[in-house]
Amino acid sequence: MSGHSKWHNIQKTKGAADAKRSQVFTKIAREMIVAVKEGGSGDPSMNSKLATVVAKAKAANMPNDNIKRTIEKALGSGHGDNYESVTYEGYGPQGVAVIVDAMTDNRNRTASEVRHLFDKYGGNMGAAGCVSWSFDKKGVIIIDNEDEDYDEDTVMEDALEAGADDFIPEEGVFEIYTSPDTFNEVCAALEGKYKFASAQIEMVPQNYVKLTDPDLIMKFEKMLDLMEDNEDIQNVWHNRDE
Repeated sequence: MSGHSKWHNIQKTKGAADAKRSQVFTKIAREMIVAVKEGGSGDPSMNSKLATVVAKAKAANMPNDNIKRTIEKALGSGHGDNYESVTYEGYGPQGVAVIVDAMTDNRNRTASEVRHLFDKYGGNMGAAGCVSWSFDKKGVIIIDNEDEDYDEDTVMEDALEAGADDFIPEEGVFEIYTSPDTFNEVCAALEGKYKFASAQIEMVPQNYVKLTDPDLIMKFEKMLDLMEDNEDIQNVWHNRDE
């Protein structure tokens, strides 16, 4: 996966998270509540879906008290019973592949809003499976080395020994890739030793599309910004080469 430009996307997302931390925490909390419901337990060691969301929450600097309260709320109230996960696929300007992960209590509303954003900014929403075949689902852990001084060989050895599939040093970060099945185990092995910039299950593109037209770039970035601001949308994956 050399040349993978995911960190550029992470930097953009991280900046948005710093500016809109409350919104980010709200989305993660909703994801956590649904994970408790679907996994049938509030114990991450007994609920792999919850463990995955908790790792994501910690990497986003969500306080432990918030995590605990959210899990207790899910266990105590049955809140989130009406929410379901749904995925939309489509194309942005110039055929950039886009996958939108949402969590909604009204499929019609969310589908309409996602379709509107595709249409308004030069893209179109397609059928299920139209672009997901060109992505791989992977666990992605980004270790922040910009303000740290981690030894590359040590980090790589720790990651591979924990079960990671790939390790890629980039400017200011180390990118670690796992299978979805080993993601939680690798996170648990590394989180006490290293500072995470991001940790989640992602849809990683197999190939990339380069946008060169300034107008198309502006449209695509505006579409992404509005999707990220939508309270029903959890994640947006795409294959634009940054």
